[in-house]
Amino acid sequence: MFGMGLFSSDMAIDLGTANTLVYVKGKGIILNEPSVVAYHVKDGKKQVLAVGEDAKLMLGRTPGSIQAIRPMREGVIADFDVAEEMIKHFIRKVHKRTTFSKPKIIVCVPHGATPVEKRAIRQSVLSAGARRAGLIAEPIAAAIGAGMPITDPTGSMVVDIGGGTTEVAVLSLGDIVYARSVRVGGDRMDEAIISYLRRQQNLLVGESTAERIKTSIGTARMPDDGRGASIQIRGRDLLNGVPKEIEINQAQVAEALAEPVQQICEAVMIALEATPPDLAADIVDRGVMLTGGGALLGELDLALREQTGLPISIADQSLNCVALGTGKALEYEKQLRHVIDYDS
Repeated sequence: MFGMGLFSSDMAIDLGTANTLVYVKGKGIILNEPSVVAYHVKDGKKQVLAVGEDAKLMLGRTPGSIQAIRPMREGVIADFDVAEEMIKHFIRKVHKRTTFSKPKIIVCVPHGATPVEKRAIRQSVLSAGARRAGLIAEPIAAAIGAGMPITDPTGSMVVDIGGGTTEVAVLSLGDIVYARSVRVGGDRMDEAIISYLRRQQNLLVGESTAERIKTSIGTARMPDDGRGASIQIRGRDLLNGVPKEIEINQAQVAEALAEPVQQICEAVMIALEATPPDLAADIVDRGVMLTGGGALLGELDLALREQTGLPISIADQSLNCVALGTGKALEYEKQLRHVIDYDS
């Protein structure tokens, strides 16, 4: 095919619970959309109506004939067919043309994914049209993307807080020394806000409202003045069933998020306990790097510092770290060959 020599179609995909990012070799990240698919069932077959941004607007607002779902749950594929359609859609969107040489695709998977879950991701990528599908562990990708010197013989600790999982890993010499994946992330925070409002305010809110509360005034620590900033939110009053608007402040959000934040802190503590002493010494020196969307939660770095006493820094482009790191693994495949898994 004409002109294929100039254009490498190899890509790296960060298939996230909340967002999917696609990195094309030599071009960087060229797609970042929510991992949401809307379809309607016609004669027993699913027909995809919208993917990404358009589908996300439909979440929680669909009539009975249409379903908007997130095919990824906790970092792994929950709905196989829909996930495959979503991957196909994103690959096509990046390529803009129907006939392209089959690309080599590297996808990142949570460290805690089971062999079955890994096979499901690999299968989906292959049936979406990849020539080869490589898998890379998410904490390694996050650390590379955050610019940590993971190939050095020193310990680096990365905490990647995604939509579905939080990965805590200690890396040295380009591989994982210890890693732990806990299924707590942005989604669990949203759920915590929803259940808090239901219990404390008798107000029922949807996922998109909970997410808005989290991103606008979410915080991991009690505000100093005991209240903090506040925003207006709307939902349904559970006492009389009518929609109503209330004000919620940061102190309430901090209380709602206390449990997921605590679980993240615990995961970090457990990882530190399991780290070999020499590497632990390096971590005291170099601190912990937070990546992922969850790293943007207000004051989370301070909450972690209070728990661990370690210096905590937030990666520059924390939302894109995993995709950038997976992309780097694609660009520098020879040096990072040992962390990409092509078998099975």
